Amino acid sequence: MSSMMSTVRPFTLICALILFAVLQIISTFGQIIGIQSARHNAKDNVERRIILDSAFLDVGNATLNTPVNTYAVGRYIATINEDLAADNYPIRVASIQGVSADVTYPEYSLSHTLVFENAEQQITLTMQSLPMYQNLTFSWWALVISVLLAPAFAIPRQRKAKHTVSEELVAPPKPKLVINLRDKTLGNSVNDTVVILQNKPLCFYTALVKYCTENPDHPLPPHKDVPIELITLANKAFSRLIELGHTKRKRPDFNANLDKTLSEIRASLDEVFALYPEEKERYYPPRAQGEGSRSKQHSYALTNLSPDDVEIIGN
Repeated sequence: MSSMMSTVRPFTLICALILFAVLQIISTFGQIIGIQSARHNAKDNVERRIILDSAFLDVGNATLNTPVNTYAVGRYIATINEDLAADNYPIRVASIQGVSADVTYPEYSLSHTLVFENAEQQITLTMQSLPMYQNLTFSWWALVISVLLAPAFAIPRQRKAKHTVSEELVAPPKPKLVINLRDKTLGNSVNDTVVILQNKPLCFYTALVKYCTENPDHPLPPHKDVPIELITLANKAFSRLIELGHTKRKRPDFNANLDKTLSEIRASLDEVFALYPEEKERYYPPRAQGEGSRSKQHSYALTNLSPDDVEIIGN
């Protein structure tokens, strides 16, 4: 019995140490992601505030050859740093247009410089942030959980239990089409494979998917003009891209070069659903079979789609 316990205790300790190390690493990665996100948001907020305030801040005028009002800018930096400290922001403003803060923050050793333009001239802004390691903390939860769970692994090596293991077959996830207007990509919801599409094929395909889910029995022969309802949906998708800041160009002619547009869509789907050829078929605009690719019998409509088969992000 004593030999069995001597075997259990070292094994329990090893399990506890390994479990603690894994949990601490997970906690550290989570902290890093959170710190980076908080720092990015804080930086954006400060930049946005200073850009808005620059219209009322006397930073000089290069065109009129007027100097920077160092006193006013210095007071502004002091005020904004007080606000940042009160709100526990992880950054401080070091200088604006060459005017440095009266109070220095040596612990904020990482420097970020931004150059932006207001209505009159370019303005240089320098901000400082804490090094990453200063924000990392020891995870007490990792220690507590590892101590509590380690005994569950304390099984003497001399004892070999025989278990009958019944494995349930888990159905693999079913891929479905993901159209992301925010980053202009197509995906399959299962893996990380995404393909970036140009504005015209992306908008046309988004509209085609919507149109075909609402009109599953309506043929779309390529020798005829695109239905006005489909054009309207494509124009709405293009307007959404403008709202998202992807383009400022005028709307394309979705009737023009239809074959080329469909070819670009098919090529993207071939890549996105390379591992799922059967599932790809419901999303794939059919090609013409045999001679006469513009024959009256051919239709590029998606006839087997339901709204649950597609996810549109940023719609």
